[in-house]
Amino acid sequence: MYSLSLLPSFLFFLPVPAVLFFSSTFLLFFLRLWLLPRHNRLPPGSMGWPYIGETLKLYTENPNSFFSNRQKRYGDIFKTHILGCPCVMISSPEAAKVVLVSHAHLFKPTYPPSKEKMIGPEALFFHQGAYHSKVKRLVQASFQPSAIRGSVSDIEKIVLKLLSAWDNATVNTLQEMKKYAFDVAMFSTFGYKEDFEMEGIEHLYHCLEKGYNSMPLNLPGTPFHRAMKARKLLNETLRKLIQKRRESGRQVGGLLGVLLGNNKDQRINHLSDSQIADNIIGVIFAAHDTTASVLTWVLKYLHDNRELLEAVTSEQEEIQRRMVKAKRGITWDDTRSMPLTSRVIQETLRTASILSFTFREAVHDIEFEGFFIPKGWKVLPLFRSIHHCEDFFPHPERFDPSRFEVPPRPNTYMPFGNGVHSCPGSELAKLEMLVLLHHLTTNYRWEVIGEDDGVQYGPFPVPMKGLPMRVHQRSKK
Repeated sequence: MYSLSLLPSFLFFLPVPAVLFFSSTFLLFFLRLWLLPRHNRLPPGSMGWPYIGETLKLYTENPNSFFSNRQKRYGDIFKTHILGCPCVMISSPEAAKVVLVSHAHLFKPTYPPSKEKMIGPEALFFHQGAYHSKVKRLVQASFQPSAIRGSVSDIEKIVLKLLSAWDNATVNTLQEMKKYAFDVAMFSTFGYKEDFEMEGIEHLYHCLEKGYNSMPLNLPGTPFHRAMKARKLLNETLRKLIQKRRESGRQVGGLLGVLLGNNKDQRINHLSDSQIADNIIGVIFAAHDTTASVLTWVLKYLHDNRELLEAVTSEQEEIQRRMVKAKRGITWDDTRSMPLTSRVIQETLRTASILSFTFREAVHDIEFEGFFIPKGWKVLPLFRSIHHCEDFFPHPERFDPSRFEVPPRPNTYMPFGNGVHSCPGSELAKLEMLVLLHHLTTNYRWEVIGEDDGVQYGPFPVPMKGLPMRVHQRSKK
């Protein structure tokens, strides 16, 4: 626990409005603490700094250390305070199943208020019940295998355009993967590209993204304030586009087409413009950084495991030979014939655990695992801790795709969440990874620049500096 004696020197360097803001915030924080339930069976743990809690520690430390240190000290269930919210973190598969599946009605999906403002309150992530079921059904209709199998050739075009700029070049892997994931997300969302509209949406989205993980201080000049201004403009831009598509009566593909109700049950599935806009922004958020971060780790792990890289290449060359013989591009069926490559992705999802946890909120006072959780507290199942538990994955620090030759124990592997709120776009994410890896491994090789083997967090864990690397054409035998 940090000493409050440090606060005056900290406030000394802030502008007057910020000093007033922090001073009032600290007073509110202590009042809030005083009003918190004094139930003697609250989980053990630390609430950290006033207002900030343990947010800075969570997003600057190695998350494995952050979670494991608290587990060792407090056990599999402990309290903390992050992103302005009192939280209870849980790290056992059984407890995660209770929260996400068997008693999900007691724990509603939620994010910190700042995240809801950024994405939009009508996004399906923040709801349960009839509205959530309706929207998720529509989103799944856009991203289920029967819907995306026809998108393989379009994704392949995006891949080939991306990789053509890599030959004999130095690239920042994370930034390149963000471009790729964003282009796939935009195509999957809007169905076709209108450059003048998409460029405006892309610019505003990136402005919004820069402030997404900042401290929620809505003061002029702060990243959060700039992001909220971009969010307002993005909402206006999307609503104009939605209205234009409604009035045109044109049949459009992608998620937008489905949300607009281009089907026989339009009256039943009708959504307002604000509901559509919020869900579009939410889906792009969900599909962008996470997929890009996973792909960055895939390239890192293949680079560091050359025998594995050659084995994956051999698997992809067999598919390439079929493609050349038939004079065609890659197909959906080809992506179903990549068992080793798929296991590499599975192991990357486990090892990197890009989504360290998910947010839920207790809908009323709850007795849980022998502890008391007050209504309104956030409850966070810790996917990362479960994925790195020796009991479920022997030698968890080792990158070993062969462990997925046997299905993992139930509720121990949840890279896309679990239950009714699991990620509806998981099949699209896996598809875009497989298509890229096919063309990358069969045609290119890469060398990581620098010897820094560390990890940075912002907030997702990624290789240091975004994994800069040199790419060149592969010498084929």
